[in-house]
Amino acid sequence: MKTYIFESERLGFRNWTKEDLEPMSELNGDEEVMEFFPSTFSRAHTEKFIERMQEKFDAEGFCFYAVEKLENNEFIGFIGFVVTSFEADFTPCEEIGWRLKRAAWGKGYATEGAIRCLDYGFNELGFKSVKSFTTVSNFKSEKVMKKIGMKKIGEFDHPYVTEESGLKRHVLYSIDKTS
Repeated sequence: MKTYIFESERLGFRNWTKEDLEPMSELNGDEEVMEFFPSTFSRAHTEKFIERMQEKFDAEGFCFYAVEKLENNEFIGFIGFVVTSFEADFTPCEEIGWRLKRAAWGKGYATEGAIRCLDYGFNELGFKSVKSFTTVSNFKSEKVMKKIGMKKIGEFDHPYVTEESGLKRHVLYSIDKTS
């Protein structure tokens, strides 16, 4: 039986392991999954991502958690938090994000997992406010933001995304802890 940091009804949230490199590399190499990024990510980039998440977890107590289905321990991607600190009028901030493999799409996992993460972030980690953002054309992620109770507070040009990619303009959502 796996040990999870926390669980939702169908999902387990945990820190990353070396066994996650292969399935996460597959996910990051999928052009459909990465449609709203300037490019897919290499195995080396994915390895660095996993190392960064492990370091963030060790230093801050949270990260974009590796997520598995409880029924069979199948790795499906990540849902969780990072501190975002690029130059913007809303940073630094706690950001919630998700990336799931295609086989996990359309089953409510992103919404279920993000709701559980927000609960954990507000009640266990002490967050007061959480942001999320995506490119203006990523309607699926924006729909999840709305479903989890976030409100659109604006748009911005992402400083790390080029104009040429067509993905520079982002929507910004926020949710505050309710007492």
